Amino acid sequence: MRQALSKPSDTEKITINLGYVDLGHIDLLVSEGVYANRSDFIRTAIRNQAERHADLTRQSMARKSVELGLRHYRRSELESLFAAGETIDIRVLGLAVIEADVPADLARATIGSVEVLGSLQASPAVREALADRLR
Repeated sequence: MRQALSKPSDTEKITINLGYVDLGHIDLLVSEGVYANRSDFIRTAIRNQAERHADLTRQSMARKSVELGLRHYRRSELESLFAAGETIDIRVLGLAVIEADVPADLARATIGSVEVLGSLQASPAVREALADRLR
């Protein structure tokens, strides 16, 4: 029997605690058809707040040299860095993916620090190898 390979999701599930009144407001808006469901309301609220603070976000990203969106770190890229004797500092706002075929020793040799505002996807071995470099 062949096992299906799981594809990384472009979303991450989070859990939040809300007061009953706030939850009631959301449910009312959903029942009135303003939003499709609770998740739709919460995603919209988050996007609105992010847009409200867009200038601050842009300034901070420029100051910290942060990449925005999805960034893949491939084995070939890290092998090139290793051959050149160079390292990188990973700074991503969004999703950073260290590909599954990247060996832990190569990641440790080529990645100086990791700061991800969002989500980092990496094998358990790579996460362990970089544990002291995660911010």
